Amino acid sequence: MLIPLILSGGAGTRLWPVSRLAYPKPFMALADGESLVSKTLRRALSVVDGGEIWTVTSEDYYFLTRDHYAKLDDAGVSQRFVLEPVGRNTAPAILAAAMAIGQQHGEEAVLLVLPADHLIKDLAGFRASVATALALARDGYLVTFGIQPDHAETGYGYIRVGNNLDGGFDVRAFVEKPDRPTAQSYLDGGDYLWNSGMFCFAAGALIGAASRHCPELQQSVANTLQATNQDENPMRLDREHFAANRSISIDYAVMEHAQRRAVVAADFDWSDIGGWPAVSKLADADAAGNRVPGDAVLVDCKGCYVQSTQRVIAGVGLRNTVIVDTEDALLVADNSACQDVKEVVERLRASDHPTAVFHQTVHRPWGTFTVLEDRPNFKVKRLEVKPGQVLSLQRHQRRSEHWTVVAGRAKVRCADDESILVPNQSVEIPVNTLHRLENPDAEGNAVVIEVQCGDYFGEDDIERFEDIYGRA
Repeated sequence: MLIPLILSGGAGTRLWPVSRLAYPKPFMALADGESLVSKTLRRALSVVDGGEIWTVTSEDYYFLTRDHYAKLDDAGVSQRFVLEPVGRNTAPAILAAAMAIGQQHGEEAVLLVLPADHLIKDLAGFRASVATALALARDGYLVTFGIQPDHAETGYGYIRVGNNLDGGFDVRAFVEKPDRPTAQSYLDGGDYLWNSGMFCFAAGALIGAASRHCPELQQSVANTLQATNQDENPMRLDREHFAANRSISIDYAVMEHAQRRAVVAADFDWSDIGGWPAVSKLADADAAGNRVPGDAVLVDCKGCYVQSTQRVIAGVGLRNTVIVDTEDALLVADNSACQDVKEVVERLRASDHPTAVFHQTVHRPWGTFTVLEDRPNFKVKRLEVKPGQVLSLQRHQRRSEHWTVVAGRAKVRCADDESILVPNQSVEIPVNTLHRLENPDAEGNAVVIEVQCGDYFGEDDIERFEDIYGRA
């Protein structure tokens, strides 16, 4: 039984301003309109054997992940979700899933761990490499996938390969991200592969290795599962116990110390889309090497990447420049310095700037809201509520709200009164009044313009009493 385990999350700070904490890299739409997490699910569906795909994700990303999955036809495959209440790196997450799968399907069940932020186009080559890894995993190996390096990359970890195995190699060593001269020596030596971060192993083999090499973590994760209701889907890991786990990667915790380790040299293309230079390669280049997915006019520009969704971008005399424009933030960077975009995000977070976390359009389980105007004494939003979805029953202490329906129908509760509003009808929600908004229809979004008036409009002024998404 082969069960793909998708790891959906990650900040993707080097891809700001498109990737942000509330809507990170796996959910970015690529040039073909499909997200990385959707592409990962597509890969998982191509190899699943046993009818189940498991996903570990944050509580904050569950509804985003579920909605992206809904765009693909996964008929006949059961989707199981494991939700992390806090981030603790990959080892606790993978171990928790392996223990749960082992209890349900036996410790001989094989997990295929797939991060949701990788891009692989060659599905046939991917399936061939998975078949090789599966055979090694069934023989008791902890298997990782290595990528043949084509340049001296300093942003990846490396794997030093050893003796030939049946379709793969044993692992001599895992190596940290090197400096450039060391990376060049790895490339020249020919016995190093990039560490892709994908794995394949039997649940029991991983648990056994963890019990030998990180017994405290293994026990801590076991305690988490014991305190968790494993019959639920999604399975919400117990917050108190999971938060007590050490934050550590599966590489550090297990793979670097285990005895039976193998690496399969991947027979497919691979990119972790680690920054804007990698994204730019997905677009076609013109004769001057410019790549422009959007509306732009370039005069005497060479080697530039320009991405715009809202307005026309004009560039004159630019060389090797990256320009990424969003509704509320603009990035202009030299192509060679794009790794440092993460420092921009760090400074924005340090000053509590909202663009480090949110887009102008914010995704919620029920739909989206877009901030149209934000002033000291009022705020205007456009709410789009998906069919059959409902916001929480809530109230605010520091603002009133005025709702006007502009498309679809809205079922509104204000205090003890309920009504159905159609386009061009409005309702006022006074301060400290229980209220709720719902789309009662089976098709089409309910679109509402919300005007908030008061002296504070933060999300922490929401007091929830009932919520179908578990946020109350």
